[in-house]
Amino acid sequence: MFETKASAPIGVFDSGVGGLTVAREIIRQIPNERIVYFGDTARVPYGSKSKDTVKRYSRQIVRFLLTKDVKAIVVACNTASAFALEDLISEFDIPIIGVIKPGAKAAVENTKTKRIGVIGTEGTIRSAIYTEVIHEYDREAIVLGKPCPLFVPLVEEGWLHDRVTDEVACRYLNEFKDRDIDTLIMGCTHYPLLRSTIMKTMGENVFLVNPAYETANSLKRLLDENNISSPEDLIPKSEMYDFYVSDAPRKFVDFANSIMPVEVETATQVNIEEY
Repeated sequence: MFETKASAPIGVFDSGVGGLTVAREIIRQIPNERIVYFGDTARVPYGSKSKDTVKRYSRQIVRFLLTKDVKAIVVACNTASAFALEDLISEFDIPIIGVIKPGAKAAVENTKTKRIGVIGTEGTIRSAIYTEVIHEYDREAIVLGKPCPLFVPLVEEGWLHDRVTDEVACRYLNEFKDRDIDTLIMGCTHYPLLRSTIMKTMGENVFLVNPAYETANSLKRLLDENNISSPEDLIPKSEMYDFYVSDAPRKFVDFANSIMPVEVETATQVNIEEY
């Protein structure tokens, strides 16, 4: 049992804006929970950085979130989940979950052919973390990974439905069509925003796994198991969500308001290197 107030917020962090897809699912599925979100917009992307660097960044962010008295933390970044999650869990006395295990579990539960594709950043794919976790659930599964680094800037540019994005998706994903996968994990938090493009490219017979959706489900179970779920209608709506970034707060707010189910009025810039 973790000693904490049920009304305390959930900490959610990502290398930038992509983790908002996870925050969005938490808001939809667990609407009574407060959220403190941190986007490391000064140091994005994480996918091309070393494991040690991502670990250092992640520790700094967790220390910052702890100053906000969070009761649990979601590492809403596949690269940070791959490189830093185990260390964070061992170093900090607070429930912490990532986005990889929920996505891997959903893929194993939905595949019929045991042939699973994974798309993500270079760091996530290079780590082979999805293969490792999938094999914890099913040793016979065949996992095929593909880095898709251009998807992130295309999403952040707002080109969600654009011929350029369609062309990039075709180039990245066509090799999967010859490999007979029936399940594809969108292993980067930006990628669910390209779901329709990815589905159009892969075809309707391929099941798309959204780790953001699965992570929100896992978070709900974690809160229930630790008896720290927030009581209903306890917090005023104006105090439900706080957003912090390490750079470019105006750009963050503009992007957030293009995808979030709640209005994001401000994002506070913090010097994350101080933590």
